Amino acid sequence: MPPAPVADVVLDVGRAAFSGGRDYLAACTLGLPPTTAVEEMRVHLDDWAAGRPDAGAYTAAVERSRGLYAGLVHVDRSRVAIGSQTSVFAALVAASLPDDAEVLCAEGDFSSLVVPFVRAGRGITVRTAPLADLAASVRADTALVAFSLVQSATGDVADADAIVRAAAAVGAPTFCDVTQAVGWMPVDAGMFDMTVCHAYKWLCAPRGVAFFTASPQVVDSTRPIFAGWYAGADPWTSCYGGDIELAPDARRFDVSPAWQAFLGAEPALALFASLDAQAVLAHTTGLAERFRRGRGMDAAARPSAIVTWTDPTGCDLARLAGAGITASGRAGRARVAFHVFNDADDVDRALRALGV
Repeated sequence: MPPAPVADVVLDVGRAAFSGGRDYLAACTLGLPPTTAVEEMRVHLDDWAAGRPDAGAYTAAVERSRGLYAGLVHVDRSRVAIGSQTSVFAALVAASLPDDAEVLCAEGDFSSLVVPFVRAGRGITVRTAPLADLAASVRADTALVAFSLVQSATGDVADADAIVRAAAAVGAPTFCDVTQAVGWMPVDAGMFDMTVCHAYKWLCAPRGVAFFTASPQVVDSTRPIFAGWYAGADPWTSCYGGDIELAPDARRFDVSPAWQAFLGAEPALALFASLDAQAVLAHTTGLAERFRRGRGMDAAARPSAIVTWTDPTGCDLARLAGAGITASGRAGRARVAFHVFNDADDVDRALRALGV
């Protein structure tokens, strides 16, 4: 018998890393933790409860997580800041915009990306356009283009190349939320001026682990308004007073880390760093396409691991739940997502639940 294809072997490793996943089609809402993440958190929680917390080990997990994430999105670790929420990093970007700036966003994009600009004050305005028209909607007076690479409500994938080109043509930086992409879709964060990712979805980390990437130009021009002790060049000597030396790179935007969350994030990130990104992309989008064909839906404009369809009364979502399948509903649409722990049986069980 010939050996299994490399992609199949890689995905077998990915599936084996999780104790759950059957009938779970909601990675776009909340990822499942790999068993290594659960075990690592349990060990440290037990030590903490027994009076043996280890702040040094916690900090080491944060820094290893930073390095792993940098590798996943193909940037140097000096360009990666750590935090806990998308909206905090969006507010950081908003605070550094000039007064009366115009920000272009995609219609219906995730609130945590958009609201900090809407509420920024100082005459900053937000203009929206359909995702498919975002590149064409960039104007000479656009100061920033902020958008999600994969839309949460619809699963639509942005034409990032076109958007980046259009923004560059008018000198507008790009700020891309890659939360719904990294983990199933190869992402090069270096093509954007800034990115943000909350890792609790497709990267299967605990909630409270987020990453921000910034180009050197952004590092130099952005005020670190949320700087605290962990933003120091040496955090452990930056614990007191206001006269501290900030880190020279993107670490100056660090928010004090949620230690226990990063203990679980490190093994989750290590898992995805070990997988072949193209194999994961083919697997997840292949399952999504199998589902779309089963429902008689048109092919997606760009392959996506998320499939949504109109479900205003929630009847389809209820059918899925009644069959023991975990899915989600957003903006009047039913939504299913396919990750490394899913397989063709998950697709077919969901289709049967929907009467296909």
